[in-house]
Amino acid sequence: MSDAEWVKSSYSNGDGGGCVEWAPGVAAVTGIVPVRDSKVVDGPVLSVPSDAWDALIRYVAV
Repeated sequence: MSDAEWVKSSYSNGDGGGCVEWAPGVAAVTGIVPVRDSKVVDGPVLSVPSDAWDALIRYVAV
């Protein structure tokens, strides 16, 4: 995952808290969405099936 291009969530705030990133390029190829805490780039990565990720995004966007 170290070579993945990470994108910070638009819901992350600007004061260093609540920062979530995902790697859309990996998701497009594998169908699995990698998610991590942007403050801990060498930390664990949560892998979520793309259909579950899509459902989560639809839920929080309401």
